[in-house]
Amino acid sequence: MGKTNQGRFFEDYSVGDVLTHAVPRTVGAGERALYHALYPARHALYSSDTFAQSCGLTASPLDDMIAFHTVFGKTVPDVSLNAVANLGYAEGRWLAPVWPGDTLTSASEVIGVKQNSNGKTGVVWVRTTGRNQHGAPVLDYVRWVMVRKRDIDAPAPETVVPDLAKVVAPQTLVVPSGLTFDGYDTALSGEPHRLSDYKVGEQIDHVDGVTVEEAEHMMATRLWQNTAKVHFDTSARPDGTRLIYGGHVISMARALSFNGLANAQMVVGLNAGAHANPCLAGDTIRAWSEVLDTAETSAPGVGAIRLRLVATKGGAPFALRGEDGKYLPDVLLDLDYWALMPT
Repeated sequence: MGKTNQGRFFEDYSVGDVLTHAVPRTVGAGERALYHALYPARHALYSSDTFAQSCGLTASPLDDMIAFHTVFGKTVPDVSLNAVANLGYAEGRWLAPVWPGDTLTSASEVIGVKQNSNGKTGVVWVRTTGRNQHGAPVLDYVRWVMVRKRDIDAPAPETVVPDLAKVVAPQTLVVPSGLTFDGYDTALSGEPHRLSDYKVGEQIDHVDGVTVEEAEHMMATRLWQNTAKVHFDTSARPDGTRLIYGGHVISMARALSFNGLANAQMVVGLNAGAHANPCLAGDTIRAWSEVLDTAETSAPGVGAIRLRLVATKGGAPFALRGEDGKYLPDVLLDLDYWALMPT
């Protein structure tokens, strides 16, 4: 047997498999600095210890998406090394803050498989949990990915498609211990708009755009130790391009959403998500949001806002699908998430 890892192919997955992912990763201020260098991230809670302390925390935790990317990156060699595309997300919850100095690990359980009609690929669903050095879960989510078959003549497995919740119930969202927005300073946060200022159905054009380049994408994807071939190897895609990591688009769009949603401080739930079209170097990412719902929490002055975040490559704001119901070609990302905001 060879000693190198060729990655799993579709026929290598069975429902119930538990995959323990290498390699533990200790994260710290370096990851924060690089994250803020790669994306125009400016949310105050993740930028300032003193601001976080005024909100009842001991210090500023690492950005929620740093936790997501780090946990996600661990899974790639076992889940998506031979992926054609990452298709979607559901039932995601941030369960505890990640602090500088924490060590993160991740494991996934296969919860669904379905061979595609072409017989060359199939879809695999996994539930991934990230834990800190104490074994406490910090994040879990479901994602599904299209994976190549090694042998197109391998028999198709019995189809199992998991029944996933369309929305994370707001009462199950985890508010970090001690968090309070009773003394929240909107002058320091960057905008005066609180939860009561947003109405369901309201749409927000975040105005700004960022053109994605190969160099920053290569740096980001290596930073998160994401080894998926489609992000690095031009022979992995028929058109010879390198696909921009979908998480790169998520973080860019989330950062752009600061302009209009500066007080949507912490992402705590991931209801659904789809990478609608590929993003390539040279594309200019823009973003818009729609308010889908609001909810109360038990923490003082802390509410939850459910948002649809849409990233486009230069398309008109608020345009999502065509008459045929399919995503418009300019749409890159359609993400449905919960964030914590002062009431």
